[in-house]
Amino acid sequence: MSDAEKHFVRFDVLLPPEMADKAAQAGIKKVQIDTLSMLLMSVLAGMFIALASNFYTAVQTGSGNLPFGVAKLLGGLAFCMGLVFVVVAGAELFTGNNLIVMAVLSKKVGIRWLFRNWVIVFVGNLLGALFLALLAWGSGQDGLAGGAVGKLAMNIAAAKCEIPFWEAFFRGVLCNVLVCLAIWMCFSSQSTTDRVMAILFPITAFVACGFEHCVANMYFIPIGLFLKAGGAEAGESLTWLNFLWKNLLPVTLGNILGGAGLVGFVFWVIYKRRGREPKYRDQMP
Repeated sequence: MSDAEKHFVRFDVLLPPEMADKAAQAGIKKVQIDTLSMLLMSVLAGMFIALASNFYTAVQTGSGNLPFGVAKLLGGLAFCMGLVFVVVAGAELFTGNNLIVMAVLSKKVGIRWLFRNWVIVFVGNLLGALFLALLAWGSGQDGLAGGAVGKLAMNIAAAKCEIPFWEAFFRGVLCNVLVCLAIWMCFSSQSTTDRVMAILFPITAFVACGFEHCVANMYFIPIGLFLKAGGAEAGESLTWLNFLWKNLLPVTLGNILGGAGLVGFVFWVIYKRRGREPKYRDQMP
């Protein structure tokens, strides 16, 4: 045990310095996954997040009679299902993989391997989310509750396409700070229950606060576009171009800054910077 670790109270979980080591090792393992497995695991993650987005839409339908905060809280709790699937079942999610930057900064992973992972995982997430959106569209789920589910899905998609570029960017930053904090805390976990509890509050918070997650939006906006193509009424803002340019691009860039920069880089500086040991006071003042 290092001197730094002696200053933490242990509760049978990993301590922050150990979590940093585990995060760096996880980054090494992630970039070593073969291309086919990485792609398939990424498709699964896209589908898991899309299922959670679908669940969110169903839960939010008819919630207009509830206070705003209560309705968003319920939606956030429903959306947690997606990251639970990713972490517990095992899949590759672009936003969580922003933490691979800790292995890069520790000089254990080359930058080209980081970009290889990010590109494959991003494409796989997109394919998985689009596939689930097609399945949801084909299921006729939009007709549930007298068509209210479909109407809400359209409204969500259109609203996301109307967010100004920089607002979408900053919402993406805030979103992935919370997502990567959830993943970071999972590195301290030693049971499935620990992981679920680590995920619950940060993910509920980002959804309830209206922040933007690029993989979730790979479902939310395309399902609206598919419904529009099927004849549903939609505003002019709901287009594939607006999806890619006004939402997916700024949100993805924001997610990278929030996850890789404000979480991965900061924890690397604190715990993994070469020649530095975290210093803590020996006693309370």
